[in-house]
Amino acid sequence: MLNFGVFCGSSIGNNAIYRQQTEHLINYLVGKECNIVYGGGKVGLMGLVADATIKNNGIITGVMPKHLVDKEIAHTQLTKLIVTDDMHQRKSKMAELADAFIALPGGAGTLDEIIEQWTWSQLGIHNKPCILYNVNGYFTAFIDFLQKVVGDGFMKKDYLDMLIISEDPQDILEKAMTYMPPQAKWQK
Repeated sequence: MLNFGVFCGSSIGNNAIYRQQTEHLINYLVGKECNIVYGGGKVGLMGLVADATIKNNGIITGVMPKHLVDKEIAHTQLTKLIVTDDMHQRKSKMAELADAFIALPGGAGTLDEIIEQWTWSQLGIHNKPCILYNVNGYFTAFIDFLQKVVGDGFMKKDYLDMLIISEDPQDILEKAMTYMPPQAKWQK
């Protein structure tokens, strides 16, 4: 099955639906024998992702820069923890290990991670699906912004359509498994 690169907050959020739906998604994916690759943290939604995977006897790999490991926020019960020199190596290693990427609710770091992978897909660096888990409409305003970007001529609609946007774990897995990317940017 797929290795999902999961990007999410190091905070838990202040609405229980984000915690509940994070557990629901991870329970579903691990139940379908998917493996999880994530940022390695024990805090926030990251910690919840790890705990749910471990509780379901799933395989979870954390990828964390040394400076964060030194601050003792690394989860200690992971299948594997890979320590990198910096955030750039972390994102590169996660890209190498994952077959698909999914953003759960989170902040600037979460957006940075999913946007970088989505950009790499647009450029043909990889052909892996990028997913927004739109729990409680979390990414709706972001999607509206992206539609403006397309409408104003700064991005092709095909590249917006590359994003899988869903709040249903079954739909997410099905679309990730059948994903076909459009032609990469700048290729003839």
